[in-house]
Amino acid sequence: METLRRDMWQALNAQDKEAWMRKLVRQLPDGMVYEGLETFERFGQRMETGVFREDGLRFVFVPGDQVTLGWDRWQHGMNEETSADLHETVSEYGVEDVDSFLASQMSPVRTVNIAPMLVECELISLGWIEVSKEEAFAQENPDFPSALEQFKQSEIREYELHQQFRLIRQSENGVRILWFNEGIELEDVVREEAAAGFGLLTEDEWEYIYGGGCRTLFPWGDSFDYTMRLKHFGSLEDVDENVDESIDLDSTRVEEKDDRPYDLALPNFFGVQFAGDPYKYELTLDSAGDVMPKGGDGGSLICGGTGPLVGFLPAAAVYYRDINASELDWEDLMDAMYYRRVVRLTELALKS
Repeated sequence: METLRRDMWQALNAQDKEAWMRKLVRQLPDGMVYEGLETFERFGQRMETGVFREDGLRFVFVPGDQVTLGWDRWQHGMNEETSADLHETVSEYGVEDVDSFLASQMSPVRTVNIAPMLVECELISLGWIEVSKEEAFAQENPDFPSALEQFKQSEIREYELHQQFRLIRQSENGVRILWFNEGIELEDVVREEAAAGFGLLTEDEWEYIYGGGCRTLFPWGDSFDYTMRLKHFGSLEDVDENVDESIDLDSTRVEEKDDRPYDLALPNFFGVQFAGDPYKYELTLDSAGDVMPKGGDGGSLICGGTGPLVGFLPAAAVYYRDINASELDWEDLMDAMYYRRVVRLTELALKS
């Protein structure tokens, strides 16, 4: 039987899509509830798809497809602004062949078959867990009481004491408290999620969900979008005067208060949200089952003063692959590691 590919799904009317989604519930983990159809549109791609909820968390149905992934050449080519910015930036590091430099940063070109799946819309932190104020005080961290009080009196949006606690302004008076979860083992997370009926994304699945099978460098094209608002930079249209400060001093990180969303963190055409932050990694697995981080490089490029275009390649380019991934110490990076759950629907077919 033929699996439900993306073009076939798109050709169905709303009534038929509803019927498929309601039929799906029988294959899903306990507690997964179908909520209805919703349409997402971004970067010139549009998808009407099913939305599910499990324990308050949203999942979307992503149809399968046969797609070409990876990058080794331009589809349309950069515009003049992007080309000048890229050449000027990388030339400062002795790079003369820009195309070869970019290709070396990307996953290889290959054709793959992606099965239909349910994909969690938002990310789950590996290293951070949310706690109540009472639970936080029970930790008896000597730095926490004064940090919380100062945070409440300030106007900053977020404060972090490295691998200890993080404070996030939720409303005028509300503060989310996240505590670093020491001693977590990645193998335990994978095993526990599998026991609950969930898997983790593969690199192929991540690239498909992020780019939708596009052949351009970014999901919107080959040229950088200088109208975006990016984490750590703010609005690029006025970057010198309106920088969204992220200050790392010793072990602390402080960010200015600003409630406007960052463009790369908005839901895409599948309804899936990505971190949009090169300091963060989304955990995926390669074909051998080994860790393959996507969506970031730990801030290596941005910390080198490369500016938004090159600094955000790990978070914005569809096929970016951290060439230093095999040398990373995951225990030291748990505070920057995130993942999302998936339910693969390999038995979903056009005929029941």
